[in-house]
Amino acid sequence: MIGQSQIPIYFRDGTIKHMKRFLVSTVINGLGIWLVSAIIPGIGLKPYGGDALWQLIVTLLVIGAIFGLINSVIAPVIKVIAIPLYILTFGLISFVINGSLLLLVAWISQQLSPNTFTIDGFTSSGLTITSLGWAILASIVMSICSFIGRGIFKALRIL
Repeated sequence: MIGQSQIPIYFRDGTIKHMKRFLVSTVINGLGIWLVSAIIPGIGLKPYGGDALWQLIVTLLVIGAIFGLINSVIAPVIKVIAIPLYILTFGLISFVINGSLLLLVAWISQQLSPNTFTIDGFTSSGLTITSLGWAILASIVMSICSFIGRGIFKALRIL
């Protein structure tokens, strides 16, 4: 039997569990981004480097990881700051916040490679109302996809 002191520090306290959760979340986010780019006409996705299947998969995983990092680091701070707006709008401001975070993901992915993950109306010269509308719609679809994906992975006892 291995004692607690013999287990390396990076394996204690569920670090592997957190990493597995992040990787599964990245896959779910990647699938959600693929679904969003397939069904919403204002969202575009162009793979890094070419049109091969593996390049599309890598692109989806990179954008999914960016989305996961933004949702785990920036989103909680913004949501705490926006508590008065949540109260005033009965929580409806969450759609605008999630859409804005998706616009941030699109901007970061465009810094890596131009026109990789695009939202119509969101250009280098600025932001338009239509781009926020597409982003809000995309964030709703992403939320539904994430809800279903997490439910499936929990039912399979992967998460």
